[in-house]
Amino acid sequence: MTPTLYAWLAAALAGAPAALLAAGAPPVPDAPPVLAPVSMPKPGGAATPAASLFASPAASPATLGASPLPGPALAPARTPAPISAAGRPVPPRGTLLAGPTVVPIDLITDTVHKLEPALLRTLLKRRDGLLAVTGEPRCSIAVHSMRYQTVGGQGEPADAGAVIMLPSGTGPECSGPRPVLLYAHGTVLDKTFSMARLNGEARLIASMFAAQGYIVVAPDYAGYGSSSLPYHPYLNAEQQAGDMVDALRAARTAYAALGAHPSPQLFLTGYSQGGFVALATQRAIQLQHADEFTVTATAALSGPYALVKMADSIFSGHPNTGVTSYLPLLTTSGQRAGAALYAAPEDLYEARYASGIESLLPNKVRLDDLVSKGRLPKGGALFARDSQPQAADASAFFADSNLVRTSYRNAYLQDMASNPCERDPAEPLACSPQHNLRKWMQRNDLRTYTPSSPLMLCGAGKDPVVPFANTAATHAYFKAHGAAPVLVDLETPEEGDPYLPFKQAFAKERDTMRADAVKKGNDPVKAVSDRYHSRLAAQFCLMAARSFFQSAMP
Repeated sequence: MTPTLYAWLAAALAGAPAALLAAGAPPVPDAPPVLAPVSMPKPGGAATPAASLFASPAASPATLGASPLPGPALAPARTPAPISAAGRPVPPRGTLLAGPTVVPIDLITDTVHKLEPALLRTLLKRRDGLLAVTGEPRCSIAVHSMRYQTVGGQGEPADAGAVIMLPSGTGPECSGPRPVLLYAHGTVLDKTFSMARLNGEARLIASMFAAQGYIVVAPDYAGYGSSSLPYHPYLNAEQQAGDMVDALRAARTAYAALGAHPSPQLFLTGYSQGGFVALATQRAIQLQHADEFTVTATAALSGPYALVKMADSIFSGHPNTGVTSYLPLLTTSGQRAGAALYAAPEDLYEARYASGIESLLPNKVRLDDLVSKGRLPKGGALFARDSQPQAADASAFFADSNLVRTSYRNAYLQDMASNPCERDPAEPLACSPQHNLRKWMQRNDLRTYTPSSPLMLCGAGKDPVVPFANTAATHAYFKAHGAAPVLVDLETPEEGDPYLPFKQAFAKERDTMRADAVKKGNDPVKAVSDRYHSRLAAQFCLMAARSFFQSAMP
């Protein structure tokens, strides 16, 4: 989950795929983005400068006998409003606080309030291959920002921003009642990030879904963009699912002002962190909000669903690319939620990094600058050079000037030995960890329920950022409980597979990346690894997700 990888869709736009579904498509060199960042006007105020991407449980027990897990419950839609510290009533969750406000789309030479299909097609075609990812635009797109009431990781009142991408046109796919896509974005470290800026990830989602006739509701998440929350509740399944539900509630209010006509069909998807959030949202709606919403289908893409398994693997000596960036996000989220992951940051982090780390991410300062200033270690040094055990291929994560104290790691490993989890794929969380970080991972692990609506899990088997073991373990858990989702591993093409074209295109681009690296005298393994999560798996899983949703249409 490296920051340079997590703006995965920005990378997809900065360098178009060398070969997609069109057989024999030529390699395409990297190029600057076709669209400039879009300014996001705050409701009732002037536009703020656009900021580019860096380059990027459960409130109730599961249905299969799992014990209740602690945490702030998602508030019902019409829970009586609490009173703020200032003595004023807090609006109910999901209240539309501001907007919807049209977001001007900056095309460098012009500014439009609606992006027409012909112009969008021209812009996409300039990437010489991106059009093959998104498909031919069918509908015009208008982007509207809004702000709504939600909660933070402690259940404290908070606000957050979101956008509604609205399709229009004369064709039947663009008019009349339209399906709704609730989209969860991937991890970004830029605190000013907003899906209202139609660049990078937001632009690709608009092109792939809104331009195909979906009403897209895309939250920024609490702690980003226009949100006043001073931190982000990263991978807090309760809060993040609740944030998504609250955005959907606010969108229902905004539809009338926009003249939008949503159909009963509701689709959920997201990539990386967003894959986790999408699956957590499916669970929350199924278990807690079935009287408000009905999910048609969910596609969770390359997400860290099996948090206990992933964290145990990291501390066992198999760290993931980007871990030194997302660990501070995760631990701050846990601390804010009362998980007591440490008494003081110095208990977990080496002294040189501990000061200020709880407010370090997300940040308005670029990651490279944070590293150069010594706020985070260089090269992904998570553990000390002499800390054991170490996987044979993980030496880069063990170095001097490391992030995590050896004493903290040793305590975690001792708890793993005393209280092992993952002994039964059908009941992986049938364990009682005593270490607070492991408890927090268990609380937010999503293997706690049985999906009752169609589900796809997509990923790629060699992902260095979010290991495919998350997807495989979650699939195994659901299958053991009689609800096996559609499983797509882009690395395993098989005849007769309905997703075979996407897998073949994935393999073709991967091989082209390798060949291009060799021609340039670069390391082909590193060339693929650097773009594997951000570009390869991302775009082809999104294509598979859209195909899955189309098959679920009545």
